[in-house]
Amino acid sequence: MSQSKNSVHPVTMRDVAKQAGVSLSTVSRVLSQKTTGIPITEETRQKIFDAVAALGYHPNMTARSLRTQRTYMIAIMIADISNPFYHFIVRAVQDVAHHYQYDVLIANTDHLVENEQHFCEAMMRRPVDGIIVVPYHLSSEIIGNLAERTGAQVVVLGEHIDHPAVDVVYSDDEQATVDAIQWLIRHKHHQRIGFIGVPDTHPGERRLKGYLNASKAADLAVEAAYLQNGDWTVESGMEAMRKLLALPDRPTAVFACNDHMAIGALTVSLDMNLRIPDEIAIVGFDNIPATSLIRPKLTTIEQFPTEIGQKLATALFDRIEGIYTGPRRIFEGTLALIEREST
Repeated sequence: MSQSKNSVHPVTMRDVAKQAGVSLSTVSRVLSQKTTGIPITEETRQKIFDAVAALGYHPNMTARSLRTQRTYMIAIMIADISNPFYHFIVRAVQDVAHHYQYDVLIANTDHLVENEQHFCEAMMRRPVDGIIVVPYHLSSEIIGNLAERTGAQVVVLGEHIDHPAVDVVYSDDEQATVDAIQWLIRHKHHQRIGFIGVPDTHPGERRLKGYLNASKAADLAVEAAYLQNGDWTVESGMEAMRKLLALPDRPTAVFACNDHMAIGALTVSLDMNLRIPDEIAIVGFDNIPATSLIRPKLTTIEQFPTEIGQKLATALFDRIEGIYTGPRRIFEGTLALIEREST
């Protein structure tokens, strides 16, 4: 039976070759970016690209994977897809992946250990060429097992992961916390500083250590009641701040481990008609866009997430493409205290 005039069939590389008036092998070489063999003129390349655009051709990824033994897919595990901090990281990763003609699978864990573990299990069932992990709970052993079991290249955000074949991007958030607390003490003259942290997570532990070390260096006694716990959300920051402000000798400044909790703390302070920063000063961490939009504007520590995403993706594709095959590399990101109206 002959094919209907109006039936739709997938556009193939052969269709592109016919449209461009060139051989099938020439189309294949141009689209696969092969540089060996007989040179191809820029005019021929443009004809092929014009044909691709006109026909709406998309490569058959299954056939491409069988031919190259690659999936042309990477995965990234982030902690909170609702947090704008991760938006910039993912966007930067996608930009680098697009350059290499790769797609990106994004997984969200909500900071939960069981979700991080599920992601690792999923990666063992679903092959990808590379994996970027933002681990709040996973150990070096688990990350190493992920790399070995999947055969994928793995890059992580967080210096606490130590595996000889896993590159690391990190920002020294412990030292940044030390610097911020010391700045509150020396330049803003605060002696009673509260802390809203997140226990049992690697970033939370590092930032708590920074707070304790800075307080100890300044000979400030740390009141147990000044240490309140949250879960990275605005709501948890609000609850923690209510407890801090209910203390008979309440703090005059509060450091929160991320901006969402800091915004929660600021909201409660305003609801109680406290003057910021005269009666209470607040510092966050990350510098998400909302920190410069709320009033008063929030003082915070900038982590430069676009830079982080670029470092993560570049390190990953260095290994996928065989540009680098050596031992573990460590890339340090930039941090900066951004002073605004809340201090």
